[in-house]
Amino acid sequence: MTSVSERFAQLRDREECALIPFITAGDPSLKATGAALKALDQNGADFIELGVPYADPLADGPTIQAAATRSLTRGTKLDDVLKLVSEVSPDISAPIILFTYYNPILNRGVETFLKDIKTAGAAGLVVPDLPLEEADSLLKPAAEIGIEVTLLIAPTSPVERMEAIAEQSQGFIYLVSVTGVTGMRTQMQTRVGDVLKQVREVTDKPVGIGFGISGPEQAKQVKGWGADGAIVGSACVKLLADGDEAEAVKNLGAFCKSLKAVLTA
Repeated sequence: MTSVSERFAQLRDREECALIPFITAGDPSLKATGAALKALDQNGADFIELGVPYADPLADGPTIQAAATRSLTRGTKLDDVLKLVSEVSPDISAPIILFTYYNPILNRGVETFLKDIKTAGAAGLVVPDLPLEEADSLLKPAAEIGIEVTLLIAPTSPVERMEAIAEQSQGFIYLVSVTGVTGMRTQMQTRVGDVLKQVREVTDKPVGIGFGISGPEQAKQVKGWGADGAIVGSACVKLLADGDEAEAVKNLGAFCKSLKAVLTA
């Protein structure tokens, strides 16, 4: 299994910006999620961020919150997500990065959780409500087990905090493009380009930009700023939620392909 760091190194050698789509596990169904993972992998996704549905997703906007609620209503549990990952991961080349909140990790036990997701085939982890001051409790065992935990930098973070987060983050750095929750936007905040320059001054680790990329135009803008990756969430989740499952998966694959086209142009 290719690690997150290894894949970013390969992309940097090709001077290529990574495409990192996000979908919510179990929405519209676990079967559709499995098909979507394969469709994303076949249409240019360099990594796939897979959201574990959670009842109180504070960092998520209405589209992803609604997807998580629908998935939970259908009875999706963490074990179901891990079973799905274990079934699909051998058939795809894109490293899977799980997106979850800290409470489910604590409930399962940090080391048990990390070992379970590693065994299932996940390569990385994003925990949006994990503060830097408490990150060691997850980062140290994750490094030993072989899961790379990516930390988030907000556009309002002072330089000193950016440097501290960048030093601890594994795999890459997740630069949040807005002060707020996830969601599609017609324009990216231009200040993010300046924030990216600040991050570049304190680290040479790859930087992915997320929160607000709704289509190829925003992805192209992120690439133009010099980001190493474009993270696209709400737009992908919305496509999967619309209409017939098979057609939705097909549309998601086409959307992914259009995004990758501008990131490699």
